[in-house]
Amino acid sequence: MADDPRSGPEVAVVGSANLDLVVEVETIPVAGETVLGGDLRLIPGGKGANQAAAAARLGRRVAMIGRVGDDDAGRTLRSAMDSAGVDTASLLTTEDAPSGTALIAVGADGDNAIVVSPGANGRLSSADVEGAAGALGAAEVVLLQLEVPLEAVSAAVRCAGGTVVLNPAPAPATMLPPDLLDRVDVIVPNQTELATMAGHAGLSPIGEVDPETAVALARGLPIAAAVVTLGAAGAIVVTPTDATHVPAPAVVPVDTTAAGDAFCGALADALVGGADLVAATKWAVRVGAAATLRHGAQPSLPTRSEVDQLLGA
Repeated sequence: MADDPRSGPEVAVVGSANLDLVVEVETIPVAGETVLGGDLRLIPGGKGANQAAAAARLGRRVAMIGRVGDDDAGRTLRSAMDSAGVDTASLLTTEDAPSGTALIAVGADGDNAIVVSPGANGRLSSADVEGAAGALGAAEVVLLQLEVPLEAVSAAVRCAGGTVVLNPAPAPATMLPPDLLDRVDVIVPNQTELATMAGHAGLSPIGEVDPETAVALARGLPIAAAVVTLGAAGAIVVTPTDATHVPAPAVVPVDTTAAGDAFCGALADALVGGADLVAATKWAVRVGAAATLRHGAQPSLPTRSEVDQLLGA
């Protein structure tokens, strides 16, 4: 992107970059259980990096603001984003911490369990983010998650010049600061994240709330619009006056690791293209579904033409 004659990014992402250590298992172990799995795979990931790569793979000019370690993992993560077309000029190198790592077990049904060691991601500061204020101010969409310190996320919303989209993952234990939420235009939680943010205790054993409850909880958040992701059921777009269910294509997933990140990157892509939130969500559920049909995080992220190839036009 550095050689692109056009000025500035269309999407700026402030977030994490992790090297994913992935093992496929028949069933995801419960506490105290040991299971045997397949061969270990090392795959570039991290919510921030995945969402940046997803938007770039769909053809957008994307800048990534974050931190990696001064190690082989950091060089791998930077190279992967460069290859996806992401501008990594604001992806800083941290000498006193390893790159972020995610330990991922992927079950035979495509579901996963993830443990993240933040490493260098936890060193991203407000000063680091403010150093990328030019990119954040120029971007039409600023895309955020919560795998980096809250001070960095708050700095990003202060610097943002366009639409701010927050994917509140991992779910915060308490409501986020009002001065941060006041600057968020669209929040994109899954059902568990929504329930956690809203202080709702009525989750089912599989971590879901019913659609009617999801709409009520989303409207209780101090943000104008929410897109609540429902996994295989698609998503619900919630505004103060409307709630629109957007179904997802029916697929048989092989790996759901990056589905939510593909969704967020595609939502940003469509918003840059001028789509309204419902139309953007229709595109996002399609891209998210396509990402579940291939293994790995960033390797699963489809281009625009590959979405049609995987799902049919």
